[in-house]
Amino acid sequence: MELRLERHPLNPILAPLPEHLWEDKFVFNCAVVYDDELFHLLYRAQGADMVSRIGYAVSSDGVHFNRLEKPVFSPALKDELYGVEDPRITQIGNKYYMAYTAYSPRGPRVSIAYTKNFITWERYGIVIKDEINNKDAALFPERINGKYVLIHRFEPDIWYAYSDDLINWNNYVDVVGPRKGYWDNLKVGIGAPPLKTPYGWLMLYHGVEDGPRPIYRLGFMLVDLNDPTKVLKRSEEPILEPQEDWEVFGGVPNVVFSDAMVEYEGKYYVYYGAADNYIALATIDVEKVMEWCENAR
Repeated sequence: MELRLERHPLNPILAPLPEHLWEDKFVFNCAVVYDDELFHLLYRAQGADMVSRIGYAVSSDGVHFNRLEKPVFSPALKDELYGVEDPRITQIGNKYYMAYTAYSPRGPRVSIAYTKNFITWERYGIVIKDEINNKDAALFPERINGKYVLIHRFEPDIWYAYSDDLINWNNYVDVVGPRKGYWDNLKVGIGAPPLKTPYGWLMLYHGVEDGPRPIYRLGFMLVDLNDPTKVLKRSEEPILEPQEDWEVFGGVPNVVFSDAMVEYEGKYYVYYGAADNYIALATIDVEKVMEWCENAR
């Protein structure tokens, strides 16, 4: 049983705004939180200076968003000189933790900040200290065996790190990598933060196929609830791949790249960046995904 996401008919749902200089060129890769009333969307945007900043938009239906005129999270540290990129949001307690990529002349590094209102933020700064390029980070929403778990990416594999306090991270573990002969044969990275199901942690991830122009696609992975290093199942075929013109052509061609998946009215809403130009939405019935997960046994 292979799964496929269905694109929303109003796609793309967010586009650059010429009147906002900080987001007049590209809007893409976003985090989304649904709090049972509103959808809170934090998205990466670039203007002519090509510095990535994070904007905020809000919606009552997950499709029609109203956005603020100014970014809510901008470069503020020397390690963020070139931008703050690709937010992923996880609620832990009464705080929302954002794992993001800080980009500077050192290269990309994994950082964490937190908020209670999506507007004002406190930074922890870079949390994976190694002098190695690192990105594609997300937090599990609860401790596992007493430890917080951070997903990150030492290219080309997905790794975990463990912490007692969300600030100091160690015990790096290589979890899963590309598969020869598959759609994800070049590199892989986490998409949305994991969602807990009766069958395991459901992880949305992106895989890249090697070629003259690499292709970014999306797939699912299921890992064990108590030992998330144990991969129970993985998409044999992608659940979403570039097909629409605005996914195939753009700032970075042939890309569908997601940082967000939330459950709403019996469906998973998957928000994704399309060719680094737009933000779009695709959905799938939760029941279908649960059937896929159950068959992993």
